[in-house]
Parts: sequence; structure tokens; C-alpha cells
Amino acid sequence: MVRQAIGISLVLWVITGLLYPAVTTLFAQAFFPHQSNGSLIVDADGTVRGSYRIAQAYSGDGWFHPRPPAKEAYDPLESGGTNLAVAREDYQATVLKRLEAVRRDALDPDLPVPADLVTASGSGLDPDLSIEAARAQVPRISRATGLPEVELNALIDRVAVPRELAIFGEPRVNVNALNEALRARLKALDQRMPPR
Repeated sequence: MVRQAIGISLVLWVITGLLYPAVTTLFAQAFFPHQSNGSLIVDADGTVRGSYRIAQAYSGDGWFHPRPPAKEAYDPLESGGTNLAVAREDYQATVLKRLEAVRRDALDPDLPVPADLVTASGSGLDPDLSIEAARAQVPRISRATGLPEVELNALIDRVAVPRELAIFGEPRVNVNALNEALRARLKALDQRMPPR
């Protein structure tokens, strides 16, 4: 009986601890190498600047800003929401402070601000924004970079991702991909990059 239990345990250990991870790793590397290696953002010189799957800190006026982090920074080791109730005064004060900052940056005190520009996601690291949230930042970026608003809106449309299978989720834009497209456009125009 003990010998049989040990034998089954060893067989299951080989299958689940060695074979399954090896097969899934080989499959992922063969068919999805970019994603399985972290969806990294890599410069032309090979420098890794981050991942398309984790929000990056873009705070300068010339960049699209992601959703606010749940913690102090976009640290993947501290993923998670704030777990603060909407009715808490400190949560409301934080959201109002962010709302005022977005309107101040846009030079428009009446700007309708989408919720995802002032609230963190459940993970606190979501790199995606609604199309409306990206468009709300266009006037500020246009002033900082000199690019016309029409061109920045066209950039958003080019990078935007539709609903999954045309029915799931909402149209959105990956802020990291959007900022990479903006970086490429500024580089093509031979403009100096705005501070990140």
C-alpha cells in the first residue's frame, strides 16, 4: 500500500512537475514568444524599458498617462487594489485631487473626465485606458509636443483595440503601445523627446 502510494506520487510528480511545465513552456516559446517572455518594450539598442502588460510611469506633459497606481508606484511586486470603499472620505479626497489635476493639466475646468483617469484598476497596474480617457489628454500633449490634436487623435484610433470577439469588454487603448507610437512619431519628426 505504501509502495503504491509512493509510486503514484512519483508518477504524478513527473507529470505535473516536469512534463507539463516543459510542454507548456516549449509550446509558448514556439507559438507566442513575445508574450511568454513578458511582452517587453525594447528600444532599438536592445534596452528593455518595461512591459506592455504593466502600466509604466509616464508623468511628463508630453505623454499619455495611464490609470493612477493603486499604491505609490507602478510596482509589479505590489499588485492589488486599494480596497477602499467609495464612501470613505480619504478615497473621495484622492479622486477629487486627481480630477482637479487632470482638469488643470487640460486647462479646462469643465472637462468631462472619464473615471479611469482618476481611479486605479483592481490590479493597480492596468495598462489600458478607455478611448475617452486617452482623448481627454490630447490637448495637454498637443501643447507639450507641438503635434496637432487631429494627429494625436488619429494615433489613438490607430492603436485602439476593439471589443473582444466584437461583444466582450469595451474598446480601449494600451497606454504603453500608444506612447511607443507617439515616441516613434516624434522621432520621425526629429523632435526632442519630452521628459518621461
